[in-house]
Amino acid sequence: MRAVVLLSGGLDSYTAAAIARTQRFTLYALTIDYGQRHAREVEAARAVARALGIERHLELDVDLRAIGGSSLTSDAAVPRHRDLKGTDVPSTYVPARNTIFLSLALGWAEVLGARDIVIGVNALDYSGYPDCRPEFIAAFERLADLATRAGVEGARFRVHAPLLALGKADIIRRGLELGLDYGLTHSCYDPLPGGRPCGTCDSCILRANGFREAGVADPVLLG
Repeated sequence: MRAVVLLSGGLDSYTAAAIARTQRFTLYALTIDYGQRHAREVEAARAVARALGIERHLELDVDLRAIGGSSLTSDAAVPRHRDLKGTDVPSTYVPARNTIFLSLALGWAEVLGARDIVIGVNALDYSGYPDCRPEFIAAFERLADLATRAGVEGARFRVHAPLLALGKADIIRRGLELGLDYGLTHSCYDPLPGGRPCGTCDSCILRANGFREAGVADPVLLG
């Protein structure tokens, strides 16, 4: 079975891809350089793809900076030390990003004859993003069946989001069980010169909390 996995180079997409591999999927990875300031993730995605033995790794440039609307695709300040228990949508939300990414993955899946797409979204730790919710994943599956030739001819697409209801510590534990090297990954929204994580953005804090709760050291910080 073939599956297209959205591979960002972050911890979550790496783990989601590894889980799909245990389910005997042949993985085709799609990494999108969308003009994000944390483009260091693209380099990490290449390392992760090699570690996973991906069948093919496709990189696409889809520059969303012209659209703007996010501190990840503009010069707006990335929030620091934010209250992660809040329900507001943060400025790091990129308008319709997961819809765009899944649409691109869907197009490639149809060409490959694949009916499965894997994405590492997580709603439990980070509910501020509307496109990380289970309702969104279910709605996109329905759209995929309606909007493609394969769907019209009777195929059914499935979007796998194996991390959707897991906390960050549980994700890390699962990845370590699978033998993943999280030293290959990058999570920071606004890395320092040289690519080191800033330690104060939402993504850095969530990652740090996850490793602490899992009781293991983050290998990125040890390097």
